[in-house]
Amino acid sequence: MKQAILKGQQLCKTFPDGNEILQSVDVEIYNRDFTIIMGASGAGKSTLLYALSGMDKVTGGKVFYREKEITCLSENQMASLRAKEFGFVFQQTHLVSNLTLFENVAVAGYIGKTGTPKEIQEKARQLLRQMKVENAKDRLPANVSGGEAQRAAIARAMIGSPGLLFADEPTGALNRSNTEEVLDLLTALNRNGQSILMVTHDMRAAVRGNRLLYLEDGKLLDQLSLPPYEEAEIKQREAMVSQWLSNLQW
Repeated sequence: MKQAILKGQQLCKTFPDGNEILQSVDVEIYNRDFTIIMGASGAGKSTLLYALSGMDKVTGGKVFYREKEITCLSENQMASLRAKEFGFVFQQTHLVSNLTLFENVAVAGYIGKTGTPKEIQEKARQLLRQMKVENAKDRLPANVSGGEAQRAAIARAMIGSPGLLFADEPTGALNRSNTEEVLDLLTALNRNGQSILMVTHDMRAAVRGNRLLYLEDGKLLDQLSLPPYEEAEIKQREAMVSQWLSNLQW
């Protein structure tokens, strides 16, 4: 029986103009899963991710993390929870331009108070090695490739050993080779037990997940369960996902 690490109950998000982005969404994100959110542009994918992570306030419904409601937390409490329990990777890396890659990762550890300065610095080095960007650790973001910058951003997101890693189109700005490198690293993290929730419109990214959720017009329309990702089975996996999306008229 899978354990839900994150739950959304009857989540609604309505803008002042009356536009409903989320409509009574019930969703569970399971521990150690690599969960993918898909859907057409404007379906509410990123809005759902931001609502579940507490980065955006819902207009109705509740969110629970490890069975504790987080929608009732104050801004300071929510910020503290995100710093301690959540990691974030976006399409744009949002690295601090005048800090080296190493400094970007370490500073996130200092802010989150994830250990002593020495422990944080050692973990930053270890993560940069793990993300295969150690050779660029002393360079500024402007002096590395997009793939290197995104891998450093993943290292920064992992510095606090998050319970859940949120990723919003993390390969959307990368070329094919850099996309595969980033996806390989996210897949490796998941194999080691990291829970991941990722929004994507890219089939290459979607097939890495073991559970796919499909949103349409702010509603959770369908889901697909897959076995853990194996590169040798990618063609069969792509065919399954493609057929599922075709049935949903994606």
